[in-house]
Amino acid sequence: MAETDDKPLRILVTNDDGIHAPGLKILTQIAKALSGDVWVVAPETEQSGASHSLTLTKPLRIRKVGPRRFAVEGTPTDCVMLALETIIKGRKPDLVLSGVNRGANMGEDVTYSGTIAAAMEGTFLGVPSIALSQSMGFDRSQPVQWPCAATHGPAVVRRLLETGWPDDVLINVNFPNCAPEAVSGIRVTHQGRRGAASLSIDERVDARGNAYYWLGYRRNPGPVEPDSDIEAVYAGAISVTALHMNLTHYDTQASLRHAFAQKPVT
Repeated sequence: MAETDDKPLRILVTNDDGIHAPGLKILTQIAKALSGDVWVVAPETEQSGASHSLTLTKPLRIRKVGPRRFAVEGTPTDCVMLALETIIKGRKPDLVLSGVNRGANMGEDVTYSGTIAAAMEGTFLGVPSIALSQSMGFDRSQPVQWPCAATHGPAVVRRLLETGWPDDVLINVNFPNCAPEAVSGIRVTHQGRRGAASLSIDERVDARGNAYYWLGYRRNPGPVEPDSDIEAVYAGAISVTALHMNLTHYDTQASLRHAFAQKPVT
């Protein structure tokens, strides 16, 4: 999957942080380092935590922001659907890049993430897709290390394109919270697990005495699984994880088949 003189690589860039997000600007730069045929279709407003939701109960509006650049009043999934089926004419993209997310998408994050969901939708629609995220430190007052993703992103994506991956797999890339020159390497990892202890529910009371809640996660640098995405990023490495679209757990499937065959339900 390489750019040629007669058919440049067509890349769709999207995200879940919104059309004006700094990470989208970084990802557009990464894409333009790979090809001259780059399209940006991103949510009009932030859609963090939207997961793989799509909009079914209201119409979607598209706003042209600039040449090959569009904002959609919808979710990341909506953006990819509209980009591939409506906005980009002539030939569909050869690659979907989603991100660069402000904050890591590791462990259970992948089930909530709109960044991952955009890459998931690209994969479902037959386009090789990569999600990219820039991790942040536990001290949120510190600046985001965008230069890390900006510097290493093009080389990582090039290597992935040279290698290739199955049609029912998306690639999840997380950059560590450090300067580009401090990156300790690239690790191929599995999806880790943060644990339920990271969940934070902040209960407050409004001016009328009614309770309301903020959902979030505590930044917990506790023990992590070896060879996981979390361990790699904490060690200052770039994490590359292959995520499979088929959620079937085959070992359990086999045991269930055995159980129901032994004693049919009546």
